Amino acid sequence: MAGNDGERARAQKKPWFRREAEAVRHEPPGWRTGPAWQEMHGRRRGGKVKAGIAVVGIAALALVVLRPELLIDRVTGADEQRDAKPLAAETGRPTAPPEAVVADQPTVKEPFRGSPAAQWADGAAGIEVPEAKAVGGMTKQQVADALRRTKELLVAANVDPRTLRGERPEAALRLLEPRQAEVHGMLVKGLAAPGKKQDPVQMFTRFDPAEVRVLGDAVKTRGRMWFEAAERPGEVVVKADYSFVYPLVRAKKGSEEVARTIVRRQLTVAVNDPRRYEVTKGTLAVIEYPNEMANSACDVHDGFLHPTFPSDARTPGTAPSGPAEDPYDRSTELSSDEGCGQVSRT
Repeated sequence: MAGNDGERARAQKKPWFRREAEAVRHEPPGWRTGPAWQEMHGRRRGGKVKAGIAVVGIAALALVVLRPELLIDRVTGADEQRDAKPLAAETGRPTAPPEAVVADQPTVKEPFRGSPAAQWADGAAGIEVPEAKAVGGMTKQQVADALRRTKELLVAANVDPRTLRGERPEAALRLLEPRQAEVHGMLVKGLAAPGKKQDPVQMFTRFDPAEVRVLGDAVKTRGRMWFEAAERPGEVVVKADYSFVYPLVRAKKGSEEVARTIVRRQLTVAVNDPRRYEVTKGTLAVIEYPNEMANSACDVHDGFLHPTFPSDARTPGTAPSGPAEDPYDRSTELSSDEGCGQVSRT
């Protein structure tokens, strides 16, 4: 245990991102009646008027004494961010990163203060399912079921409070094809004995409840989902690209310092016609699932994400190298390279 604590302390010194590149298309031999799949690899006037101004000025001064953050908000523009309207749903890949917003520290009352995610949708509401239609020999209802299951998987893996506080993500596991040993099997083993080669955070967003907790039920979500016919009849492929923003406080009672971790996941799954293929009813076959995790320790593989807080000490030599990247930038494909890097904001 002491060794793990030391490893974690060395890793948690500066906000950075951790990139996991998982391009998977594995099936046990003979699990389908059709031919084997091909591998896929993928990455903000007069005296009365004057008298009135004087009275208002005195009242405003008293208000600033009582609530100085109001004046700070007016000067910095934070009040404008707070009043900004929610963004329309994402219908395609953005062409640029979100505009810069006022750089400000989050608070317990305003955990998304100073973040583009302040205008994002809340939790599962941000995962919108497109209208289904028949494609690839699959009926409209079959496609609708595939889309619904994909949303359920994303929610169970990244929004469900039980998953976030480190519990076993049973609802998500039930949605994964159990015949895929390299996916379902790896995750089950990773939940029991996590390590670099079998870390459940590759699919599930989990925080160590002894270390941190998600602030309330606040999770911000932005992204999109779409579908297309596969190369073979009787198969539909669903693709999803979502970013999740988690405000966190330390687990210690009364903690008020807030940190944010941003997780972006690209997920591709397949659903097959059971009349043509041997599949487990009600499950999804995972094709690929690359991801990036901003503000989480890079070299700790214990099955949890580990955020850095602004007040955490920084030790020389522990910071990652390379140019800082914007974790809110959804305009690019996730890289297929694994590694660590710096983030420009959280």
